Amino acid sequence: MRTPRWISQHLAAVRALVLFTVLLGLIYPLVITGVAQLPGLRDQANGSLVEVDGKPVGSALLGQSFTDADGNPVPKYFQSRPSASGYDPDATAASNLGPESIEDTLGDPALDPASEEGDGSSQALLTQVCARSKAVGELEGVSGARPYCTADGVGAVLRVFYTDGLSGRVTRAVSVNQACPATPFITSYQGVNVECGRFGEDYGKGVLVPIRGSAPERSAVPADAVTASGSSLDPHISVDYAQLQAARVAKARSLTTEKVNALIAEHTTGRALGFMGEPAVNVLALNLALDRL
Repeated sequence: MRTPRWISQHLAAVRALVLFTVLLGLIYPLVITGVAQLPGLRDQANGSLVEVDGKPVGSALLGQSFTDADGNPVPKYFQSRPSASGYDPDATAASNLGPESIEDTLGDPALDPASEEGDGSSQALLTQVCARSKAVGELEGVSGARPYCTADGVGAVLRVFYTDGLSGRVTRAVSVNQACPATPFITSYQGVNVECGRFGEDYGKGVLVPIRGSAPERSAVPADAVTASGSSLDPHISVDYAQLQAARVAKARSLTTEKVNALIAEHTTGRALGFMGEPAVNVLALNLALDRL
């Protein structure tokens, strides 16, 4: 008796499903896993885990924080780059904020910013950079001043109102990133008193004007100390940022700055392929070397 056509088609489909399930779902993954465990590939395939006393303490490929339970930097450790995801590999992402992100969203003063819902505020990239630079400067004992940043660590940005919309005489100026009752970073702009920003007011008709200020062109705080990498998981910092932290780490560990700088040099990697990027320092490897001392 001949098998009906529709049954033959279903049997062929089942056989193809079983075949490709075995090939691609079992054999292929096992082969790739076996190849990945060959000498020279094993470390990368297993996540480049770093172990201390047989216990994993991190990955050479992923950044992590070196802070206490309250989120404050631990003085005896070098600090990593900022992270937009909190160094969470499952949430790796950039902030998607660009150079035109200079105006903050002020929070509702009637709401608790520390609550789960927050107060609705958000910081522009400029304010994030300014706040980080101020914090790093205070931690390392240097000036965290940067162009277009206020002394209290927010973006130095005004909304300026003109008689003719985009031009003419200035009628009003508001420091939009400094919520009242803060004192504006400058008292006046083109003869008009500068106001602090107020939640709920519409400043959309004003022209955004960043104010450079008197900060030096090159800040004492390197760029990688105040900006996150694209993945937010970069395990490296620049040599400049590492050397900036050397004095603090040396003092916390009762070491000489020369000894700490020597360790930085030992853990500095060159440019990729000899010409791409800049020399960098793996923060986890450097901190572990300090602990071994």
